[in-house]
Amino acid sequence: MSAALQQVADEIVRAALVEDRSFGDLLPRLMREAQAAPVAAKSAVLPRLAEGIAEAPVNLGGWLAVVSGSWIEEGADPDPVGRALVHRLTETTAAALAFGKAWEEATGGKPPDMEEEQPSQQVFDTVRPVLGDGTVTAMMSWFALPQFAMAGSTVLQMSPATRAGLDDRDFRAFAAGEAARYLPHLEHVQALIRVLDGERILVLDRATRHGWTVTVGGIGDNFQLHVLLGGALIGRPGGMPGTPPAGDIVACFLDAPTPPGPPIASSPWNLVDAHGEWIYNEGVPADIPAVNGTRVVVLDPPSYQRTFPAGRRFPLMPATLHVDGMHLPEDLTGWWPHIAAATR
Repeated sequence: MSAALQQVADEIVRAALVEDRSFGDLLPRLMREAQAAPVAAKSAVLPRLAEGIAEAPVNLGGWLAVVSGSWIEEGADPDPVGRALVHRLTETTAAALAFGKAWEEATGGKPPDMEEEQPSQQVFDTVRPVLGDGTVTAMMSWFALPQFAMAGSTVLQMSPATRAGLDDRDFRAFAAGEAARYLPHLEHVQALIRVLDGERILVLDRATRHGWTVTVGGIGDNFQLHVLLGGALIGRPGGMPGTPPAGDIVACFLDAPTPPGPPIASSPWNLVDAHGEWIYNEGVPADIPAVNGTRVVVLDPPSYQRTFPAGRRFPLMPATLHVDGMHLPEDLTGWWPHIAAATR
């Protein structure tokens, strides 16, 4: 561990917790020390920054969140800071929502630009009649939200443990979705909160009555799910006949950088849910309804050719799709009565 980095991290967290004016001088010092420190030293310091993110006033915690996010993008371990950052992101989002609604109630107009403007006495006075004692927290949360959203996106992409360990997932996703009308980047946060990890899905081929159980993780949309299913099942032993997607295209949907261009992928099937409704590529695996606790994907022939650029919606998030087992038609007789015919 870098002793100098640890020292300045301790100092800046202490300053943040008590709103000491030295915070402004310590922030550039922290950045300078981090430039010369190895990744392992940054990882070792992140638990201390997590304390500041969780407990400091939101306007200062936001800066610690941004620093943490930048270190994680450079290779630092996201897990020590992930839970604290996502929890504070949700708190900040809820308070910012209260501010936005209070501003609209008080003025009938759009709230101030949270990225281009800053807290002021005029802003405070505008929403004080609506928010009362919560005015300062709501106002500071409004202007800190972009920092938490940016850092939250990074940690959610790069920490499967943070995603898998989220509590109150539905509320966190709902809050992010509600606040996206003020900060569109929160649409990405909402989608990341809903990412499935370690989720088993039953895949059924309607034509042959064969099936497969797969386990997925880190998949950002159903474009990605579609291609990874093709790569795992088509032309594979125990899978389906045909020519699988090219390996370089599948790699773009797993964990490889997408080359300039990018290459063009195609959908080998119509994906349909257990109720017979299309599973749209623009959706996410969490949208797929479950039958008896298991999400079901039915493979039907494609109704038309769909093509789209290769690549992951969230480039920092590696994906996995593992085939756990193949099921013969006689193994699945209890499932088909629950599977509706395609509605189109």
